Amino acid sequence: MNLYNIGKAICTVLKPIYRIEVIGAENIPTSGGVLICSNHIDNLDPPVVGISSPRPIHFMAKDELFRVPVLKNILPKINAFPVKRGMSDKQALRTGLQLLKDGKVLGLFPEGTRSKTGELGKGLAGAGFFALRTEAKVVPCAIVGPYQPFKPLKVVFGKPIDFEQVKEQKGSAEDATDLIMDTIAELLQKYR
Repeated sequence: MNLYNIGKAICTVLKPIYRIEVIGAENIPTSGGVLICSNHIDNLDPPVVGISSPRPIHFMAKDELFRVPVLKNILPKINAFPVKRGMSDKQALRTGLQLLKDGKVLGLFPEGTRSKTGELGKGLAGAGFFALRTEAKVVPCAIVGPYQPFKPLKVVFGKPIDFEQVKEQKGSAEDATDLIMDTIAELLQKYR
């Protein structure tokens, strides 16, 4: 058993604590590259999305975490790779593109940081970059919180987003990200 599966097994303890209800997991394609884009409200979001997905997810994680002695050896073994925040990180973009081209699942929090208010923030262009540069299916995800022990928490996966119109209109990465964020906002509205 690899460390990702061990970590996922350990993290399932979160399910009863936060009474996690997973909605729409069938919207994640069973094969091929998939980009899961979620809102970001808590440090527990990556493991919660990870245990809610039927497929292993590779997450971008802030570069600073890879400088923490214990974490720097564990994070790569649980499918995390570093991204430098506040700049265009070409290595992180290359890694993400390769994962999607290899038919893997990439998990992103397009806001780039946790929302202090729980409200959805503006998405960064990286999510749109991956959506337009690959054939991966883009699955929106809404974490409907807040995280409070023994109070229900929903993880909602929407249907893959259609980017044909954005591509036909030669839309930018920002346009694609706006479509992703609008879809996440719709899920939050529907399931709150």
